[in-house]
Amino acid sequence: MKKIDRNYYIFIFSVLVFSSFPTKIYTNENINFLTLKNSEVNLRQGPSFEYPIKLIYKKKYLPVIILDKSEAWRKISDFEKNSGWIHISQLSKIKSAINIKKHSIIYKKPTIFSKPIAKLEIGRLMLVKKCKDEWCKIKTGSFNGWINKSYLWGKIK
Repeated sequence: MKKIDRNYYIFIFSVLVFSSFPTKIYTNENINFLTLKNSEVNLRQGPSFEYPIKLIYKKKYLPVIILDKSEAWRKISDFEKNSGWIHISQLSKIKSAINIKKHSIIYKKPTIFSKPIAKLEIGRLMLVKKCKDEWCKIKTGSFNGWINKSYLWGKIK
């Protein structure tokens, strides 16, 4: 009988463990994003003005994921995994996103062979003008240009 390598057992164990995970992958295409309408928005613990304020957002156009609905309230989650309830009057369909890749580059045209315009840090908020194939035309601060769609978290459609 042949001696079985320890790595073989590790491989089999890994296959069994990871095959039990859900297979649905969540991307910007199958998540419902909205953005904050105002530069000051209250995140509440429950779906009513009676619930205490959990957090105050101070960033207009910050993208959020819609997790649930209750009449005129939406349960949301943000980029940093904070969650709670926001009144629908405080939400907008304006397209915006946050950069999720360290040192991502904005280009003049939608190709890496184009002139680089700026380098962004993680967490930079930007307005999304339009998307084409794997690229989105964005505006952030005084910069206008194209960024790879895979570097964005937020409402791009």
